[in-house]
Amino acid sequence: MRTMRRARVVAGSVVLLMALAACGTSSGGDTGGDKAEAGGGGFTPPDVPMATELGDNEGALSVLAWPGYAEDGSTDKSVDWVTPFEKATGCQVDVKVFGTSDEAVNLMNSGQYDVVSASGDASLRLIASGAVAPVNTDLVPNYADVFDFLKDRDWNSVNGQMYGVPHGWGANLLMYRTDEVSPAPTSWSAVFDDAGAYAGKVTSYDSPIYIADAALYLMKTKPELGIKNPYSLDQDQLAAAVDLLKAQRENIGEYWSDYLKQIQSFSNGDSVIGTSWQVIVNLAQSEDVPVEAILPTEGATGWSTPG
Repeated sequence: MRTMRRARVVAGSVVLLMALAACGTSSGGDTGGDKAEAGGGGFTPPDVPMATELGDNEGALSVLAWPGYAEDGSTDKSVDWVTPFEKATGCQVDVKVFGTSDEAVNLMNSGQYDVVSASGDASLRLIASGAVAPVNTDLVPNYADVFDFLKDRDWNSVNGQMYGVPHGWGANLLMYRTDEVSPAPTSWSAVFDDAGAYAGKVTSYDSPIYIADAALYLMKTKPELGIKNPYSLDQDQLAAAVDLLKAQRENIGEYWSDYLKQIQSFSNGDSVIGTSWQVIVNLAQSEDVPVEAILPTEGATGWSTPG
């Protein structure tokens, strides 16, 4: 079984998040500030109390995580962030892995989990449902070390109140097999307007948020649509993006959400070009799959994961 060997970069922040999350906190009677009004996230969050101090150790922590975000050594003995945390705190960690943001939202709304690594397309849904509490960043010892550009963003806060601790980000890249795709692509057109050249072997991310990738391409190639923000579209812009994705579908061999399955697909040649993440590129290359990845001329969408 493959593992995210190069995902060690998230280890420190995941451990920090575990420490804050639920080996016990006590909450005050208010949110630590004025109640957020509609506008910051387009809604008024439910009045969920915010922790005012760290409480007693409950002895157990249930974590809902993307694959690779909370490794315990069972996948690769050299990658174990959970065991040192358990030894240091005496808090037993139970990790549930999810494959999509929709799955994460459904599981978190069940109330069975203490903490979640929620991507930007899930976090506001969790905030709006009351499934997550505001984060008292004063209780996070090294919050000041988190890059400022990840804090207080539209997808992890409402009216200046953080609901997560950012611990990961990256661009959505265009990955291709160097032995199958020639010349090397420079534009997203390779998976949109020119996707027919690789019919049946094009892959794209299996999530509604992928609409933004199509919108970004249209923003650069069809300025007459007036798209300014690929994540904020009017009806005509949305329709154009959906039409582009419908046309692309004729050439799609596989939609992916599991990073391991995408690596396997590129490894066996079922996919030769498509949107991907840097960690997938790294892992595929470490397994001698002949792939490269680029940031196309149109730019790229990206992801950020607050916990």
